[in-house]
Amino acid sequence: MKKIKLLQAALVTGALLLAGCTSHVTQSEKFSGFLGDYSNLKETKTASGTPVLRWIDPSFKASNYSYLMFEPIKFYPEPQPTAQISKETLQGVLDYANARLKPAMGERLQLTDHAGPRTLIFKGAITGVNTSAEGLQFYEVIPVALVIAGTETATGHRTRDTEVYFEGELVDASTGKPVFKVVRKGFGKQVSNDTQKVTANDLKVVVDSLANDTKLFQAN
Repeated sequence: MKKIKLLQAALVTGALLLAGCTSHVTQSEKFSGFLGDYSNLKETKTASGTPVLRWIDPSFKASNYSYLMFEPIKFYPEPQPTAQISKETLQGVLDYANARLKPAMGERLQLTDHAGPRTLIFKGAITGVNTSAEGLQFYEVIPVALVIAGTETATGHRTRDTEVYFEGELVDASTGKPVFKVVRKGFGKQVSNDTQKVTANDLKVVVDSLANDTKLFQAN
């Protein structure tokens, strides 16, 4: 009976830990303030199946717009390099994001350098680049594996996810009001521990996915 109770307790503990595994959408404590208002965001999925938080003005019609003014993506707030993520890596991700996103949006609307009629203004920011301990897998709820997983995390030897946070909006140039907002969390290549250097190449897959979903997006 005691063994059964211990096993039940272990399974409950494991279930709780699994509930706290790496989230695939940005949690509210990670909102940067770049968008100002996050109250209307709802969880949904992109064309590729990536979960995101998104809001679209109910009155928005893509057919009302012919041009897009692309403001370069920036960091918000300005990130601080770490021993694992260097200044060069951060700049490389930012440069790659601008290089990929601008032409992707140019496939949807004609790019312009001024805010005139029938124009949307794109504003975007990379709001975080970091690593975090890989979420527990189901087999790790077994008591012994659970202890091993916990030890690996505590000692920094556990595989870590690389993460990029992005926030963006489209603003109607005539009214100055947002018509579209998105908050997105993307995962790059995993690194083997908390000391392995993260490179810009490790994170390019996040930007590629964002650019691809930009091309595929259908509002109405």
